[in-house]
Amino acid sequence: MEYRRTAVIKLDTPEGAATHLRETIEQFKYCSNTASEWCWHGDDGYHVTSKAKAEDALYDQLREDTNLTANLVQKGIHQAVESIKSGVERLKNDQDTSRPTFSADTAIYDKRSATFHRDHVSLSTPDGRIECDYILPENPEIPPTKYVTNEDFEFRRATLHRRDGDWYLHASMLKKDDTDTTTGHRTVLGVDLGVNQLAVASTGQFWSADEFNHWKREYEQRRCDLQQCGTRAAHDAIAGVERKEDGRFEIFLHRVANEIVAEAVEHDCSHIVFEDLTDIRENVPEASWHHLWAFRRLYEYVAYKAKEQGIKAVQVDPRNTSKRCSTCGFTHDDNRHGEDFECLDCGYQNHADYNASKNIGLQYLRRRQNADDGGAPVDVRLNRGTLNVSGEYDLPAVDAA
Repeated sequence: MEYRRTAVIKLDTPEGAATHLRETIEQFKYCSNTASEWCWHGDDGYHVTSKAKAEDALYDQLREDTNLTANLVQKGIHQAVESIKSGVERLKNDQDTSRPTFSADTAIYDKRSATFHRDHVSLSTPDGRIECDYILPENPEIPPTKYVTNEDFEFRRATLHRRDGDWYLHASMLKKDDTDTTTGHRTVLGVDLGVNQLAVASTGQFWSADEFNHWKREYEQRRCDLQQCGTRAAHDAIAGVERKEDGRFEIFLHRVANEIVAEAVEHDCSHIVFEDLTDIRENVPEASWHHLWAFRRLYEYVAYKAKEQGIKAVQVDPRNTSKRCSTCGFTHDDNRHGEDFECLDCGYQNHADYNASKNIGLQYLRRRQNADDGGAPVDVRLNRGTLNVSGEYDLPAVDAA
């Protein structure tokens, strides 16, 4: 059996290193965006999905344009091709999509561009190698220390992230043994989608839709004003407004997707669970077509970004997730009033979307009980501890000691 884990490691960067790391990321994004533009080939229906073909066409140019090592240039090209493949799959299913763009402050390293140690890492940059010590929890039984210091786990690759001025390494690690695959224990991150809160995770993390809703109203007003003009110039301007709108929303959704995946990685989750989006219009009647588009696009972004971290995105039947009490299981229409949830049976009170996110995770647990893999134990990840299908709350080991 193979155990795959992603260890989120905060880095202690030496003085002056941040400048070199930022330059690495900017040049890495340049490689990916250049490759994406070349592979997409406009809207003529021809898209390059071969890494070898893209590399043959772009490698020499990007090596000349940047100061990155050969391997980082290759990784930038490969990242773009993987995203192009996802877009082509959407087109095959008659779904809307657009050329992938890369704005997140990340860069992908493997063993040729980084040397991984148990207490530090050596990273390639345009200005030579930089060594950064790890900042790890002292408790050896909690992530990421339990993986980083365990010689049984091998470093495979890592993604460098810049977040709130700090630097993190999302290291993909692999352990092989002969343990029966049916006994593995997993935790899941439940995610609820909505109009006021675009996404709410079972860990209590909220992603507000305020920015999305603000710009939706702004662009709608701009289109309305231009439509009233009725001129050809106004018509052309509307097309420009729509391109800007799509670009702004794509960047926003990519950022939220990155943060949702990071939340799952940080809490050592094997799955990110969303509600089934097939009938989302009926389940969220107040949602506009903009919201419905955003929900579907966000799920797609999370799915392919999570896959890169060894995490699977799944969907479950959303019935009663907004009406059911995540604490006692009592289900009633009157449990929820707008964004407020109060159980009529046990009195549990919380934000309605947060309650729903826990229920979405619990829905996956109930489904797994009847799975053909023997119903391997699964818990819903909360901010602190876990919740199992019986409604039992477990504190994290570090607190229970």
